[in-house]
Amino acid sequence: GPRASRSCRDGEEPTGQAQPEGCGTWVDMTVVGVEPARAEKAITTINADFQRMHHEWHAWKPGPLTDLNKAIREGKSAPVIPSLVPIIEQSKVLYRKSDGLFNPAIGQLLNLWGFQADEPPNGPPPPHTAIADLVSKHPSMDDVEIRNGMLICDNPAVKLDFGAFAKGYAVDRAIDRLRAMGIDNAIVNAGGDLRAIGRHGDRPWKVGIRHPQGKGVLASLEVEGDESVFTSGNYERYREYEGVHYMHILDPRTGMPVQGVTSVTVIHNNGAVADAAATALVVAGPKEWHRIAKRMGIKYVMLVDESGTVYMNPRMAKRVVFTGPKPKVILSAPL
Repeated sequence: GPRASRSCRDGEEPTGQAQPEGCGTWVDMTVVGVEPARAEKAITTINADFQRMHHEWHAWKPGPLTDLNKAIREGKSAPVIPSLVPIIEQSKVLYRKSDGLFNPAIGQLLNLWGFQADEPPNGPPPPHTAIADLVSKHPSMDDVEIRNGMLICDNPAVKLDFGAFAKGYAVDRAIDRLRAMGIDNAIVNAGGDLRAIGRHGDRPWKVGIRHPQGKGVLASLEVEGDESVFTSGNYERYREYEGVHYMHILDPRTGMPVQGVTSVTVIHNNGAVADAAATALVVAGPKEWHRIAKRMGIKYVMLVDESGTVYMNPRMAKRVVFTGPKPKVILSAPL
């Protein structure tokens, strides 16, 4: 079950773990230069925040979000709990900025593919007719409106699922919480996706980027000040059938899992934006990532395709240090 723990290394670095199950991952927190009692309190508080968020925005376990989705399906308006309002509003903005490639309204498609489950599914993919039927109904964040605390949606094909940026949003809330407690040098790491503030003593934080094939570390970079590093890729969750790998990230335009891209890493000062952008850029792929990154105001991108070729903008290339043999790199125009 979810729990928080803390350990001190070198007597100066309280670290803690919390497990918000909605992210399906451990969250590690390292805070620097803070006495253990205050660090302990911060970790306990954040752990409680994560438990609450997990319950409130879980897309398939009973809770406020499943209640909202039931109302949408039945064509009714429904009250929105206050903590979901900013998530829905931010999703609407990011949906527009990403040209619809980040689309939390496609929960029914995700469910059809079996991705709204704790374990990845097996067996053949869903029938094309069922996919085409849902895609033709164009579920989108533009269909969703909040008026006077009520959610109004006139498209019953909409089902909200914030999985594509819940981790980023949760990490942002944790950083807000740490800052409010006077902690200015910390890193909050949710399974390799993280946001770091301040510095690690007298040096920047050093961050590893996972290899898209899930084996070890592909590259590293340094962060300081306030930056989030988020990666979306096909090593996280997928279904496999007869040797075909179906990624858990769907292209909302086709209802099909993305092909040809193994991962996208984004750096941005906001975790939710970085998380949503990484997802949108996986969908955009090698041809469209530059245009979508520009629209979303993203300044650092690294995309890895199925052949292992790396696409980067010049600013990102300056920061990334490859750990193994250097892959083939294609540099884009500046962002």
